[in-house]
Amino acid sequence: MSTTLTAIIVVLLITWLWTDSLRARERAIKASAKACKQLEVQLLDQTVALSRLGLGRNPGGRLRIRRQYTFEFSTNGGDRHTGHITVLGDVLETIHLEHPDGNTII
Repeated sequence: MSTTLTAIIVVLLITWLWTDSLRARERAIKASAKACKQLEVQLLDQTVALSRLGLGRNPGGRLRIRRQYTFEFSTNGGDRHTGHITVLGDVLETIHLEHPDGNTII
């Protein structure tokens, strides 16, 4: 295999991973915003941050990229609490918000 073909394949794989990561991040932002709205808390900074990246299997047994994101929310505008959202491939897997009293809201 020529080095040019190898370089093209590597660039295509990196481009795919980048665009797939952007789509997963957008799903996580929308899901966290929706959860915060339903629970009547405020999503802070209107964004999520990638905290963990790994592999997992979907219900059909296919290997997918699992991404865990963290975000912050406020119950009264003056406090900050952490939430977590996990996306497996293109599917929202879990979401939970840690309530100030130590309980998980979702």
